[in-house]
Amino acid sequence: MKQVSKMFNIVLVEPEIPANTGNIARTCAVTGCSLHLVKPIGFSIDDKHLKRAGLDYWHLLDIHIHENLGEFLEKTEPSLLYLATTKGASCYTDIRYPQGAYLLFGKETKGLPEKLLKSSPGRCFRIPMRENASARSLNLSNSVAIMVYEAFRQHGFEGIK
Repeated sequence: MKQVSKMFNIVLVEPEIPANTGNIARTCAVTGCSLHLVKPIGFSIDDKHLKRAGLDYWHLLDIHIHENLGEFLEKTEPSLLYLATTKGASCYTDIRYPQGAYLLFGKETKGLPEKLLKSSPGRCFRIPMRENASARSLNLSNSVAIMVYEAFRQHGFEGIK
């Protein structure tokens, strides 16, 4: 049976920086989004920087750990996957996010795997940025926050005030 959530799901594929994951965990805690971490993870989940960034919100989290991307994809409804990438043809505001959507974000240094992006071109989105080779991407936790609030905005901020 495929996983489906009544809220939005944030998926971090092989996250590398504990402070980013901690900030994202805090965003998930205050919005009610589920947080999915896909191994390998570049730090210990007990890392003090991760805990500090998430403050005292950890008890509010619905968190899931997956052994690898393949395992996660096997358990997840493909029609609910939305992939964040600087290579996306669609702007994040052009996509309608259904409840239960999984917003996937890749590791800070490489993004999502090319194979995954090529297998789902219609599900890839980007956040607009200026064209400058030195400005490669937004910070991961900022990107997640932008996406989470766009998804909620599309649903009238249902479930959050």
